[in-house]
Amino acid sequence: MILTWLYAPGDRPAVVAKALGCGADAVIVDLEDAVAASRKEYARAATVELLAERPPVPVHVRVNALGSPWGGADLAALAGLRGLAGLRLPKISAPEQIAAAADRTGGVGLYALLESALGVERAYEIARAHPALHGLSLGEADLRADLAVSAEEGLDWCRSRVVVAARAAGLAPPAQSVFPDIRDLDALAVSCARGRSLGFLGRAAIHPRQLPVIERAFLPAPEEVTAAVEVLSAARAAPGALALPDGRFVDPAVVASAHRTLALAARVPAH
Repeated sequence: MILTWLYAPGDRPAVVAKALGCGADAVIVDLEDAVAASRKEYARAATVELLAERPPVPVHVRVNALGSPWGGADLAALAGLRGLAGLRLPKISAPEQIAAAADRTGGVGLYALLESALGVERAYEIARAHPALHGLSLGEADLRADLAVSAEEGLDWCRSRVVVAARAAGLAPPAQSVFPDIRDLDALAVSCARGRSLGFLGRAAIHPRQLPVIERAFLPAPEEVTAAVEVLSAARAAPGALALPDGRFVDPAVVASAHRTLALAARVPAH
């Protein structure tokens, strides 16, 4: 189960190599925003070389936007590489973009980044666009600019929209977008707690120091694990709806939530 994703710029192979050993569950090699136009071809070539063999942790690549001068070449160069675990597709606003990318990438898992009002409005259509699509997430910097949103809570409706669309389409819960201040770890923890309360699971990072904060925020606390064990023990002893001595009510929905908590604590997919 992936909770932490660490971005690394594709035109800096030494930084990518370091990222692979930083403890992130997965690394995202960025060919888009982190790479200047003059370095796009070099970044692509370096990434192809890296992914000729399977790296020590899963590596996803954020390609350039499909309508950009580099997006098509990125897909063509990366498709079929042994070490590629997934492709992140930026600035998706229509389901047809997913189908077009899937046709060119040979079945590798695709992840749509929704970064505009139109993309968010079409979240469910995009989520169901093609079997190769494995996940949705928001690109909050671009979305914030598109909506002229200044307050943090101004994006909460969009966040919930993406969480609901992913669930309705049978996809995994989305990971949160990056937190841009790499120094303020307390604010990162608060933001992660809010994201978890909205239904996100895990988060992308832009610096290794953010990784432990993200992991702690999304793994169940010891008291949550204890409560889940109590719920499941009670449910096994007396199937059906019942009330625990402390007043908690146990029904099938609560039991399912307890199973998810224990699966997350064990870092395995919930059934």
